[in-house]
Amino acid sequence: MLTVELETVLGETESVCPECLARIPALRVGRGSDVYLKKACPEHGLFQTIIWRGQPAWAAWAAWAAWARPKAPGHPRQALTPVSRGCPFDCGLCPDHRQQSCCVLLEVTQRCDLLCPVCFAAAGGRRTADPSLASLTDRLRQLIQTAGPVNLQLSGGEPCVRTDLPAIAAQARALGFTFIQVNSNGLRLARDPDFAQRLQAAGVATVFLQFDGTRDDIYQRLRGRKLLARKLRAIEHCAAAGLGVVLAPTVAPGVNADNLGAILRFALAHQPAVRGVHFQPISYFGRYPLPLNAAPTDAERITLPEIISALEAQSGGLVRRENFQPAGAENAWCSFNGNFVSLADGRLVPLTRAPAAGGCCAPTSLAGGAQPAPGGLERARHFVARNWAAPGQAAGSGRAAAPSLGEWDVVLQRARTHALCLSGMAFQDAWTLDLERLRECHIHIAAPDGACVPFCAYNLTDRSGRSLYRQTLAPAAVPA
Repeated sequence: MLTVELETVLGETESVCPECLARIPALRVGRGSDVYLKKACPEHGLFQTIIWRGQPAWAAWAAWAAWARPKAPGHPRQALTPVSRGCPFDCGLCPDHRQQSCCVLLEVTQRCDLLCPVCFAAAGGRRTADPSLASLTDRLRQLIQTAGPVNLQLSGGEPCVRTDLPAIAAQARALGFTFIQVNSNGLRLARDPDFAQRLQAAGVATVFLQFDGTRDDIYQRLRGRKLLARKLRAIEHCAAAGLGVVLAPTVAPGVNADNLGAILRFALAHQPAVRGVHFQPISYFGRYPLPLNAAPTDAERITLPEIISALEAQSGGLVRRENFQPAGAENAWCSFNGNFVSLADGRLVPLTRAPAAGGCCAPTSLAGGAQPAPGGLERARHFVARNWAAPGQAAGSGRAAAPSLGEWDVVLQRARTHALCLSGMAFQDAWTLDLERLRECHIHIAAPDGACVPFCAYNLTDRSGRSLYRQTLAPAAVPA
């Protein structure tokens, strides 16, 4: 007997055609507990892609976001491009963008000492000249004038292939950027402990470390080489240098989706150097291991609620679904976060919790409660800077004694050194791009021409690999 599953329209938006990148209407539709982005191009036909699967349910997440994380638009401090063709073709940022910059990536090289099968920047393989220190200084100066002292990530390519990376970081610090992190595969940090020391002395606070799992077969699939031993040495050298480490796994079904609980336990075992884990579901832009021009299937995707559920199941309940909440600054469907303190006996105390049904208490977290944007963005920026850096000396000496709070005294003391942030971010590709989400993006890339482009727009490629913004890829001929 044929069963027809009912479809419910959950919202209207706009997207792009994966074939030609033309802007087209799109619907978010629910079928049971799954949510799809459904759209049709007049020339290339119908596309529908899974964007939310499982628990927490879409409706519950939406209700929590609307109640606990209300925010008004926070337009760019200074728009650098006019609105001409509309989103996503006027990025720079344009006046229609609805969020200011929180974290901005500055790509200091397109070179890389790996040729990963999965790479959003499609880095390595072709040699391009690095921008000079003087030109990077000019871009940093323009960035701080237009966006303010945002959290800065030095990226690439692999930024550590530049011997002068500490000088770039020192220049950024001198210009007024107060939180600087380096996005790295860890290879140079593993073989050169002095380089980690130089980065820390130059003002780098955190290494955002590519870390896809605790088994070498995972690295063989995603990075083309067995790298686990080098990742371990990189973490050791960062810890010795006083650099915080955030593990950044790309999560791919059938590759490492079964390893998320092990990554969590690895992070706990390597505290206090490891400050968090930032899970990134695989997105299909740049370079990815599918046949040329093949469209990814729903089985080749993993969504944010599936990562949350896997963390609960694979950790044996060490973390629970209700410990995670929607984003406080960007669009609620872009990310999740949960904040914890690990105790010496192995327990994790959640500092983020979902509201009880019908309850009156708002969720709480280390980042604080609800706040409209751009205040929420400012708090997100400060939270990352405070909690992703290596812990400083424990405070408390010389303070007047306070009444005992029992075990919470222990929790508060451990929070200074053993706080752990677990987060996830679903970057959008041509199949999943939702322009409502894109307009609220607060992670931007400082383009070579001085523009500030949302991450998912900058890396967007059509099915043939042509790009709208990234200059190292062939530009797409987008219909007018």
